[in-house]
Amino acid sequence: MLTTRFVTGAPNWLDVGTPDIEGASSFYGGLFGWQFQSAGPDAGGYGFFQLAGKTAAGGMQTTKEQGPPSWTVYFQTPDAQATAKAVEQAGGSVIVQPMDVMGQGHMAILGDEAGVPFGIWQPALTKGIDVAGDPGSLCWVELYTPDEPAAAAFYNSVFGWETSAAAFPGGTYTCINPAGAEESDMFGGVVPLADDPTEAQSGAYWLPYFEVTDTDAAVSKAQELGGTVRMPATDLEGVGRMAKLADPYGARFAVIKSATREG
Repeated sequence: MLTTRFVTGAPNWLDVGTPDIEGASSFYGGLFGWQFQSAGPDAGGYGFFQLAGKTAAGGMQTTKEQGPPSWTVYFQTPDAQATAKAVEQAGGSVIVQPMDVMGQGHMAILGDEAGVPFGIWQPALTKGIDVAGDPGSLCWVELYTPDEPAAAAFYNSVFGWETSAAAFPGGTYTCINPAGAEESDMFGGVVPLADDPTEAQSGAYWLPYFEVTDTDAAVSKAQELGGTVRMPATDLEGVGRMAKLADPYGARFAVIKSATREG
């Protein structure tokens, strides 16, 4: 699972683009206890979701022209320009060119070989999110893709990711590790769209998972706050109890009480 001991190629940031940042702040505040804090007048409306004083995610108000409401996962890179070039060489695209973000680091928005958007963050003053793996914070990411081998090859060429197969009742699950990392640094998985009927109609994308203390309570709270349930709370043996949700504006995410978390 994710920690803030970030390594190259691992998720180190995420943010949500939404048509109503106040409404989104109310939703995620009620669900996870987040508080939205503006990044200042020069940040174009961007801000940070704080969890007990620690940055759990970012967010900003976006327009229809900028795409549908969604979460974007960012992966750590030591060189944003080089990674953007590697993405193009591997058959991907550069959606937003690498840029300096007020001295905090360099970011870019890229597309993989299937067109799935993702971000990269080259740390400077801001290393990444301040909290991961705790209730109310990012703990896992999952890529839903039409071609699992092609996606694995793409991200391997860009980040050096290594994949491994984990058996579970009914099949296998492809796990992702940063290059040369230990099993404890595993941070996500790859799922063929054809294998998941809940995703087959919605298209390829990256899905962030947030840790919770009670999955069923989180599902009920999300509905109460205007969110929708995309997949009901489900037990996965040895993994935990998870559910797929969407916020009131359609941004997709998942919640999980991991099997390894007590209480």
